[in-house]
Amino acid sequence: MEKKDFTILYVDDEEQNLFSFKAVFRREYKVLTAKSGDEGLELMLNNRVDLIITDQRMPKMTGIQFLEKIIPQYPDTIRMILTGFSDVEAIIGAINNGQVFRYITKPWDENELRMTIENARQLSELQFKNRQLICDLRVKVEEQEKTLKLFMKYVPEPVIEKALQSTEDTMLDGEQRNISVLFCDIRGFTPMSEEMSPKEVVSFLNDYYSIMTKVIRKSNGLVAQFVGDEIFAAFGAPVAINNCEQLSVFCALEMMHKLEDLNNKYKNKLNREIKMGIGINAGEVVAGNLGSEDRMDYSLTGDTVNTGKRIEMITKEMPNTILVSESVYSKTKELFQYKAMEPLFVKGKKEKLHVYQVLGRK
Repeated sequence: MEKKDFTILYVDDEEQNLFSFKAVFRREYKVLTAKSGDEGLELMLNNRVDLIITDQRMPKMTGIQFLEKIIPQYPDTIRMILTGFSDVEAIIGAINNGQVFRYITKPWDENELRMTIENARQLSELQFKNRQLICDLRVKVEEQEKTLKLFMKYVPEPVIEKALQSTEDTMLDGEQRNISVLFCDIRGFTPMSEEMSPKEVVSFLNDYYSIMTKVIRKSNGLVAQFVGDEIFAAFGAPVAINNCEQLSVFCALEMMHKLEDLNNKYKNKLNREIKMGIGINAGEVVAGNLGSEDRMDYSLTGDTVNTGKRIEMITKEMPNTILVSESVYSKTKELFQYKAMEPLFVKGKKEKLHVYQVLGRK
């Protein structure tokens, strides 16, 4: 801030003092003068004031009373006071309370006052820059929060948190985790979508994704991927949980319950009932960020994932069915009612797979 842009309000009930002050400092600063606290308040309403210098002993309103009155509305304005020796103790108290920057004894020495005013100007300039920095920082934080919220629509929050805790060296490190995986697919979606416009398909999928994602998150699950009308969810990565098998089955039952809401909403728009199939498996996977320096995805890989997808594919001939693997059944059979299916071969497996249909809670 240039000196000429620095505005000083000098308040004193003695006009000779006002005249002398203005004569000395008007070439260096913008100087306003007032004969009383009330007149000073009126000037402040219509002018930006950077520094107030006020006499202490004035009729109706003392200097300290005037400064106390302006603090709530003008907290950033620097305050100085002129005083006789008899009032020094009161002024020191005001300084200790943070109400006054400096005090000058009367009659004031021109050089001392000039140096004190310059110190006040530099402090005011520093405070202005600090306020500007805080304002800029607040804007940047708001922009980053907005970007993060948008980013979280594409990348799950737990993945973001884990990435923020990683270093460049560990960003691409994988880790072995025991998790449950859940695959959910709409049965007969292709012929259903052919009867809808592209806009209607997108609107329907967004509804479907929104409803099911809320259920998955409520169950401490992570939506790992959307592929067409398929949802791939994980329980136990990137944040480990002890009861991932139980949570995944609870989640599947709730998803089937929410399917009823989806059907009720679209019963007049579609000529068919919406049906789903869900497959759940549990076991060890490799979890981590896969990709390049330019693009990365949080991925879950391994036979556990592949088998989970194969189990979901069995439900193509069994609409609105939840099937789980032996590993899930063994950890949850005390909580849910199951029906054992005939062991069967699935793609990629040499031996028959044991699967169980979830009938409901016990």
